[in-house]
Parts: sequence; C-alpha cells; structure tokens
Amino acid sequence: MSRLFGSVRARATLGATLVVAVALVAAGAAVLLSLRSNLIGEAGTQAERSARAVASELAAGTPYDKLSGLDGDDGPVQVLDEHERLVAASEDLERISGTDSGKVKPQPAATLSGDDDDDSEDAGETLEAGEISGESVFSNGSATIDGDAEDYRFAAVEVETHDRGHLTVYAGSPLAAEHGAVRTALTVMLIGFPLLLGVVAGVTWLVTRRALRPVEGIRREMAAITHSEDLARRVPEPDTHDEIARLASTTNETLAALETSVERQRRFVADASHELRSPIASLRTQLEVAAAHPELLDLDGAVADTVRLQRLAADLLLLARLDAGERPNDAKIDLAGLAREEAEGRAGVTVEAEPVEVAGSRGQLGRVLANLLDNAQRHARSAVTVTVRREGDRAVVGVADDGDGVPEDDRERIFERFVRLDAARSRDDGGAGLGLAIARDVAVRHGGTLRAGRGPAGGALFELRLPLA
Repeated sequence: MSRLFGSVRARATLGATLVVAVALVAAGAAVLLSLRSNLIGEAGTQAERSARAVASELAAGTPYDKLSGLDGDDGPVQVLDEHERLVAASEDLERISGTDSGKVKPQPAATLSGDDDDDSEDAGETLEAGEISGESVFSNGSATIDGDAEDYRFAAVEVETHDRGHLTVYAGSPLAAEHGAVRTALTVMLIGFPLLLGVVAGVTWLVTRRALRPVEGIRREMAAITHSEDLARRVPEPDTHDEIARLASTTNETLAALETSVERQRRFVADASHELRSPIASLRTQLEVAAAHPELLDLDGAVADTVRLQRLAADLLLLARLDAGERPNDAKIDLAGLAREEAEGRAGVTVEAEPVEVAGSRGQLGRVLANLLDNAQRHARSAVTVTVRREGDRAVVGVADDGDGVPEDDRERIFERFVRLDAARSRDDGGAGLGLAIARDVAVRHGGTLRAGRGPAGGALFELRLPLA
C-alpha cells in the first residue's frame, strides 16, 4: 500500500477523489432529504385538501352515504365521532393504519349513541356548530383498498356538526410518487457518482502527471549530473513561470554555486600544493647539502623557510575552517585596544582610535588587523596609519599607507586567494597571497565588509566595517 501511494501523483489523485466523494455523498443526502420532504409536504397538502372537503360537507349536514369524498378516487377517507368510533369510510377500504382507528367499517347506529360520553376527552380546540378546525394533524400510515396496499400521508381535520356532534375526518394521499422519486434519484446517484468519481480520478491523474513531468525531467538530469560528476550541466527550465519553473531556476543557481565552489576548491588545492612545494623543496635542499657538507649549512635560510612554511600551513588551516562554516563566538572586543596591540612594536605605524566594541572572535579579528598591517608595511614608503571610529551602528577600522596604492581595476582581485600583483610577485616579499583573502573571509563571517580604496596620502586604504556589539 505504501508503494502504491508512494508518488505525489497517486496521493493527489486519491485526495481529490476522496474530497469529491465526500462532497457528492453530502450533496446527494441533502438532495434526497429535500426531495422527500417536499414530496411528503405535497402529499400532506393534498390529503388536507381532501379532508377539509369532506369536513365542509359534514358541517353542511350532508348524510354519510352522500359524502362525495368517500368514493375512494382521491385516497382513503375515515370519519370518526368524538368517541373515536368509525362512522363513515371510503368504498373498498379494507385495512388502514396511521389513524386513531383501525376500523374500516362504520359501527351500527346503536353503538354510536351509547353511554361512552364520559370516556371522551377534550381535543383542545372549542368549535361552534358548523365550524371546521383551522389546524390539521399529519401522520404517515398505510391502507389497503380493494386488495392494493400502499403508504399514505394522512391529514386529520376536526369539524363540529349541528346534529352529529364532534367529528374527525382522516383523508390520505398516496406516497407512491415520493417513494418512486426518491428511488429514482438514489438509483441515478448510485450509478452517476462512481462514474463521476472515475472521471475526477482520471482527470486528476492526467493533470498531475502533466504538471509533474518537468519535475521528473529535473530528477533525471540531477541523477545524470550526480553519476557523471559534471557540474557544468544544468536541469531543464520549463517555460511555465510557476513553482516548478522557479524550482528548476533555483536548482540551476545551486548547481552554479556548487560548480564555483568546487572549482574554487580545486584551484585552492592546486595553488596550495604549488605554494607548499617551494619552501619544502628549498628546505630539503638545504638539509641535504648540510648533510653532505655541514660547513655549507645556511641555518638562517632553513629557519626562514621553516617559518614561512609554518605561516602558510596556519593560513591554509584557517581558510579550511572558514570554508567549513566555523562561526565566531559572541565575545565583546575592544577594537581600539586590539588595534593598539597589533600595532605595538611595528615601525612607522601610528594609531588614532576611539573606544568601540564589537562582538566576535578576538583571535580572528586580531589576525585581520595583523594581515592588513603586514600588507600596509610591505607597500608603504615610510608610514602606516590605523584609525578606529564609529559610524552609525558600525565600527570602522582604516589601515592606510603612503605607498603606490592599489589600481582601481585590481581592488577586488587582490582579495582572491593566491593573488599577487606585479609589485608583489616575489614570494619572499609578497607572501603567498592569502593574507587579504583571509581578512575578507573573517570580516564576512563577522557580518562585516572589507574594501580597498585610496588613502589620504595617495597609498592604499583598507576599511574594515563591523556591526557594533
């Protein structure tokens, strides 16, 4: 069963069919009840009309054997006296139920004038001689006329006569039309409802299949992309401008971002391997020479290569943590104090700072300032200026030098990993090209920005903007 309804199409078809089925059953029941009520009401009206016609004749003094309503053409009629004894009935009436008397033959005159007056009860409405009650009482019953038994709707009307006392007239109207109409309507519903449900299920199945066809195309293409590992492929986008089209567009955007990320990782691995190869090869060469000729050991060079290798490994590990989504903590940091700490001991660096607090990782933000200062000192002629100030809800740290500055076309490219401008091609002087990339990644992780511009002295200006704590 779970496999049968394991698809969206099957569940949608089942759901739509069940909803329509419930609606049809409720509507059908309402129609049948309304039809039955209307037909019973019409039968009651006809029975009341017949009863009042006989009551009018009785009020006018018409003898029982002259009553026109007793011919049986309009239905069974009974007349009971105030002692509920039958005094008149329709021709060929054999049995009757649903009235106050089951008798079908009038009682002898002697029994109609006995001593049973004391047993009579007040019917509730006081009538004058020759007056007919304005209210009618309805009931359902059956009657057998000339061997044919049918169901009837009976109406009881009371009349006060001049010479025969208080009489009650019962007249019936057949319910055969009501039964036939209800049976016909029920038969039509029992035949039509399943056919209609079949049509609903079929249309829902086809419409859902057509609507989900692009989804199946997206699924097949995604499976092919997963199997081939070709992230350059894209899923088809239907020209429908609906949710499925937006799903396909979002999927392609995700694939594009994934392709960019994978390509970036591949370049990162290739560049990292290239950067690591140089100091390792240099260090190995020096050690091999020292092993063969100890007097030729360049100890300072070996230490420098080892330090460079250590810094490069630390940078790569930090980038790996940032790429893995490492989130900074929410510790409050005095940005002015941190700037003074990082500038301490650096020649030609001045700090102009006002107290500003931000939230984040002290170690990572200190690494950002250290990288910016290293970059500024590398390119400055004589002076580097660090400023810390508040602008609205942001803390702004500016690191400016008096060097040649950064060309406008390269002010974004310098934040890419392993990128060195022409003035910093030397690995010994320019580093591995990871400092600014790390600084921007840390700034973004802290909800801030890092941009390059032109400083007051004509050199480079790097502005770090972070949200206040």
